[in-house]
Amino acid sequence: MTNHITTIAHRRQPWRRRSVNLTTIERVARVAVGGLAALAASMLLTSAGSALAVILVLLLLAAGVDLIVTGALGHCPLYQRLGYVPRSLRRPS
Repeated sequence: MTNHITTIAHRRQPWRRRSVNLTTIERVARVAVGGLAALAASMLLTSAGSALAVILVLLLLAAGVDLIVTGALGHCPLYQRLGYVPRSLRRPS
């Protein structure tokens, strides 16, 4: 009898390198916009007056970090989930 947790662990393999599904231009843009968002969030965090403002600034920071990471790695999990591959990265059939 197979252990359910072991089966899930073999299926996901987080250490395996993900395929690149972002174009070079999109990668550069994601890193640039993410860096600007993270920088703006860090500057705004010092002047946030209310709890709601802090939460919104932290969400901006999280979005910026996400853009930086996906741009640096060249892999977008949402694109993979949707099955989207940019035309320039498609393999000829």
